[in-house]
Amino acid sequence: MKPATNTVLYDGDCPLCTFQMRVITWLDWFNTVRLIPIGDPRAAELAPGISREDLQEAIHCITKSGKIYRGARCVRFIGMRMPLAVPFALVLWIPGVIYIAEIIYRWVSRRRLVLSRLFGCKGACAIMPARRRDGES
Repeated sequence: MKPATNTVLYDGDCPLCTFQMRVITWLDWFNTVRLIPIGDPRAAELAPGISREDLQEAIHCITKSGKIYRGARCVRFIGMRMPLAVPFALVLWIPGVIYIAEIIYRWVSRRRLVLSRLFGCKGACAIMPARRRDGES
């Protein structure tokens, strides 16, 4: 099943991931992505070939055409669609930078729950309001 829009699948049980998705809702002025936590039944429908473990390791973006981007490549893809994030996304297009970004992404991903506590993401999420959009939970 191909989505009608670009869809980002993320770990809704992770405070750091949830905080990042809230930031994305505010950066996504043109509603170019739909955010769905991996616990939502729609996630399995959109990405039937991706295991739950893989979905928990990194964010994934399923594009309108059905292509899947994971981790730092997902960040680069969605960043190119949000005006305020374009400069950061352009840096990820510099030759070799995406490989370094993937290493950093994996390091952060493996430690995200500890980092969430360290940086107080749960509290920050309570302060930062979610921007409600159609089709998101």
